[in-house]
Amino acid sequence: MSDIEKKDDQTIEEVKFTLDDCSPELRQVVEFEEVPEELLDMLINVYKASEPTSREAWDQLPASAQNVLDNFEQFHALIALSQSYSGVDFLGEMQESEKPSDMTDEEYTDYKAVMLDKVLHNCVKDMCKQLKKARRNPPMKREFQEIFKK
Repeated sequence: MSDIEKKDDQTIEEVKFTLDDCSPELRQVVEFEEVPEELLDMLINVYKASEPTSREAWDQLPASAQNVLDNFEQFHALIALSQSYSGVDFLGEMQESEKPSDMTDEEYTDYKAVMLDKVLHNCVKDMCKQLKKARRNPPMKREFQEIFKK
């Protein structure tokens, strides 16, 4: 039996994360925003997948914008929530739209992937803009901080 055939016979164990596997900050966001149960799996997976991108954006923020929040984990949790809702909205819109007749199925799949990536990237950019704005806007800053009050 070849290695390829052996690999086909092996079962791939799927890892399922729960909210308990995530940061306390994400749990606070879920509780504060009353995230529906149906969105939790997506939110947790987005949270796990988005850390490198979130970290890069956080590191590029001026310290004054970072100081609106207590730490990176709060920023990461807010981005994951934003990306989850935006992703659901985008995917819903894509299901309702028809594939252009001049695109193959593969081109349309690639197009949707690129567009989803842009939507998720825009969530990060928007959160950075909001934090920069909040550093000079006390009511907006309080709104961010309210989410993470113990």
